Amino acid sequence: MTLLRFFMLLSLVVWVGGIIFFAFVVAPAVFTILPTPHLAGLVVTRSLKVLHWIGLVSGLVYVLASFAYARLTAASAQPLATRNVLVYIMLALTAVLQFSIIPRMDALRLSVGQIDAVAPDNPVRVQFNALHVWSTRLEGAVLLLGLALIYLTARVAVQPRVATTLTMPASSSAMHGGR
Repeated sequence: MTLLRFFMLLSLVVWVGGIIFFAFVVAPAVFTILPTPHLAGLVVTRSLKVLHWIGLVSGLVYVLASFAYARLTAASAQPLATRNVLVYIMLALTAVLQFSIIPRMDALRLSVGQIDAVAPDNPVRVQFNALHVWSTRLEGAVLLLGLALIYLTARVAVQPRVATTLTMPASSSAMHGGR
């Protein structure tokens, strides 16, 4: 059971840690270091695609380990347990980002070349910016849900176990006054 809890926590730490590293290190760094926002955008897009695959695989690992853990501890996979519902939402949001929003942003970027060179009121730029806002919101939601899920998973892993007291039958000599 400890191994299953380990895989549950490891999958979340990899996924959520990746999001934190991307948001607070990678994205700011590339937009500061690279010579053009276009190049930075290409690095960010590639990084996000990899990060989302990491998230999808991590989510699957979490669900499988969670089901197995629940089967061993509660005799049921508990597919609708809060922890599993949270990871389903995280997986759904990540899939929307990976398979809908990012490909649409890529197509818009390709249609105009460098998105930053397009006028801010250009319909393509407006649509790109709107998708970027949604991308940021959904990624933030995955991060917050992931942090909550790490807490829930860690809390279960450290909950004190209830001591079991075994009652021993009284010996026959004690029951008969030591005779």
